Amino acid sequence: MYIHCRGVGVKRTQSTGLGIEAVVARFEQDHDDYRAIMTKALADRLAEAFAELLHERARREWGYGKDESLSTEDLIRERYRGIRPAAGYPACPDHSEKSTLWRLLDPERTAGIRLTETFAMHPAASVSGIYLAYPESRYFAVGRIGRDQLESYAARKGITIEEAARWLAPNLG
Repeated sequence: MYIHCRGVGVKRTQSTGLGIEAVVARFEQDHDDYRAIMTKALADRLAEAFAELLHERARREWGYGKDESLSTEDLIRERYRGIRPAAGYPACPDHSEKSTLWRLLDPERTAGIRLTETFAMHPAASVSGIYLAYPESRYFAVGRIGRDQLESYAARKGITIEEAARWLAPNLG
């Protein structure tokens, strides 16, 4: 599922993991760890591939990618306009930001994807994020966060410093 958002980005959620637990459980019951692991891995790769397909579709529908003729190598190297960052990754380390996306898209109702209390997506073979079309947008990683930045972030989000620290722990200086 994706929606156009003021010409700037697309918010997206999709899953290839619906019903996968039963398949994996059967393999595990048969002590077939290889097939259980491969089933999960394949579902994860399909979810990521679908996110990439939707990004291509957004670029074409928005017009700036309509004349793209990208090789597989170009796609792997992300030699196209725009990025697709997601909460929990280096540019957006706070997983709790997924709650905003869930309020906007309601993927539990529309796609059967729910968030756990730690903001993990269930089924696990699900992805979410934002497509950004700005030509100069680039991926980046949030570096070490100082105490003053943590306090400012917590105040802007309306949460305690302890809660902000919990979500940003890997980035705290």
